[in-house]
Amino acid sequence: MTALHLHPAVAAAFPATRIAAVTARGVRGTEPWPAVAAALAELESLAAAGSWRPADEHDPRIAAWHAAYRAFGTNPRRVRPSVDALGRRLARQGALPRINPAVDCYNAVSVRHALPAGAFDLAAVDGDLVIRCADGTEEFTPLGEPGTVERPKPGEVVYTDGTGVLTRHWNHRDAHRTRVTEHATDIVLVLETLHPDPSQPATAAAELVELLTPHCATVTVHHLDPEHPRTDL
Repeated sequence: MTALHLHPAVAAAFPATRIAAVTARGVRGTEPWPAVAAALAELESLAAAGSWRPADEHDPRIAAWHAAYRAFGTNPRRVRPSVDALGRRLARQGALPRINPAVDCYNAVSVRHALPAGAFDLAAVDGDLVIRCADGTEEFTPLGEPGTVERPKPGEVVYTDGTGVLTRHWNHRDAHRTRVTEHATDIVLVLETLHPDPSQPATAAAELVELLTPHCATVTVHHLDPEHPRTDL
């Protein structure tokens, strides 16, 4: 069984870390997910009407990630946290991307709740997942660029497994190897916050579960924080 670990050094540096990990098994990603399509359309409609807008770097939930990025040596205005980049895209273009139902699902929840979100295909994960600081020797191949190899900077917070780095800059970009496609059947989706509201990821996770459940055999929620730094997926 795969486990998810929060490394003690990351927990010590970012004590407000709260992560909800949602494991979905038996995912049917090739069928229509109408509730997800409706959730994306609703956000776009609200943004177009001006009755709601995605959180930006002035929102404390996003500002906390900017501070974290600067702490581990990344300029968050050049390399933005995923939720910040996604919200800016919606504000600028009036639309969110359509990738596949599972990815669209966590994008909708991410933007609505101002939480970075991502996912890994568990069939492609090698051993346990660990959130830790890079040492500078690891390799990373960005999503959509299978011929590219990058080396995260020492001290940069990353997700890793037994083979390599699965995200850069904590949650800026995912790896190509563990990307979630419409054919992935067992996945883990993560929702992250550094804002000191302990209920925030749980509320977002509940919405994610509601969207996932009609299209999966089982959906389970796990919680990770500095006091509970390990969970089995």
